[in-house]
Amino acid sequence: MKASLVAALVVVLAVAHGAESVSVMKRDVQAEVDRISKIINDMSVSIASATQDMVDKVKALEVTNTAQTYVEDSRAKIQPLVEKVQAEAAKLQKQLKPFIANIDDKVKPLTDNFNAQVKPLTDNFYTQVEPLTELIQKFFKQVMDQTKALLPPQ
Repeated sequence: MKASLVAALVVVLAVAHGAESVSVMKRDVQAEVDRISKIINDMSVSIASATQDMVDKVKALEVTNTAQTYVEDSRAKIQPLVEKVQAEAAKLQKQLKPFIANIDDKVKPLTDNFNAQVKPLTDNFYTQVEPLTELIQKFFKQVMDQTKALLPPQ
């Protein structure tokens, strides 16, 4: 009887240990499931964020490519016009060169003649004004000296 009681006690302990073991195992499995769920959720958020970043970069690249294409197309359309304007400007310059040279040839004698007539006048004016300026300078010096003489000594 003692042996059967011990055997029964061992069986009860074994069953209790097994039930507790299953409970611990259930808790461990639940913790693992929660941990794995969190990892999968974090990965899902990360993948969604990375995907959105990629979409944004692709859109930006598309906008950049569209702008680049627009610029290149516009340049291709404008280039012939620019070349035509440059060619017309060169032709106009060739046409105006003799005209400008002709004007220069006609104006140069006039300016030389004007300078030849005005130079003696300006030289004469300077020679007449120079003594007057010296006289005015002397007068101002006398006025300054007399003003200084009127001031009390310091």
